[in-house]
Amino acid sequence: MPLTAATAAQKAHTLSEALPYIQRFFDKTIVIKYGGNAMTDPKLQEGFARDVVLLKLVGMNPVVVHGGGPQINDLLKRVGKQGEFVQGMRVTDEETMDVVEMVLGKVNKDIVNLINKHGGKAVGLTGQDGSFIRADKMMLESLAEPGKMLDIGQVGEISKIDPSIITFLDSGDFIPVIAPIGVAPDGETLNINADLVAGKLAEVLRAEKLVLMTNTPGVLDKDGKLLTGLTPKTVDELVADGTLSGGMLPKIGSALDAARSGVRAVHIIDGRVEHALLLEILTDEGVGTLIKSK
Repeated sequence: MPLTAATAAQKAHTLSEALPYIQRFFDKTIVIKYGGNAMTDPKLQEGFARDVVLLKLVGMNPVVVHGGGPQINDLLKRVGKQGEFVQGMRVTDEETMDVVEMVLGKVNKDIVNLINKHGGKAVGLTGQDGSFIRADKMMLESLAEPGKMLDIGQVGEISKIDPSIITFLDSGDFIPVIAPIGVAPDGETLNINADLVAGKLAEVLRAEKLVLMTNTPGVLDKDGKLLTGLTPKTVDELVADGTLSGGMLPKIGSALDAARSGVRAVHIIDGRVEHALLLEILTDEGVGTLIKSK
């Protein structure tokens, strides 16, 4: 079907708008936390895979870190187990860890296959591969009883990431797809929040951008309005006054740590929007919240 003059002009404008962003981010690393509806809606899954391949083909270095929360919850229910969270972290006993590893392994392969289907060269990894994500067991301080530490099971906090395997894959034009499982000093596998892995990986790789995909329009104020531009100082204020809480805390925590550690821009975007990744990186108008390092 031939384009009308108006439609042709609009398409041409959109394409030309992408040029300065392609030039600016050429050969730069972009770490993407893939999660939410974008992982469960087939149409959004296809769009995400195409977006990642396009970014790679125009010269950027996307690195994908994925979660698997909804899928883990579904399998836990099927085995008669209820998911439990403390301060946004999944309580992970031995049985839950088995489920986590099983689900993340399948999710990882599905993402790799989808990216490869659209012309990319994706390689799936967990932090166990080459022990590239090392972690210590996480203990959380009780909010109700300050000073009391809570044991939430096989949950890890990152102690070290070895970037060499990611750098090697990037040099071969591969797209790393990473499941957030780390290795403790004694060899025990630990479940790590995917937002925290993405944030730390962005720091270690000195990424240009960290993009966190969510099921919300971005960071919202107490009236539910989108906050489009934030700094670490304003985010601290939002946490202090209770505007940000629950499952948003790990996401915001990783975003802040990345911004303070040299990642130039952190984007929290609405993964329910088709091609949200391209819209955020290659156009003047984004689809979420931008947290700048300064």
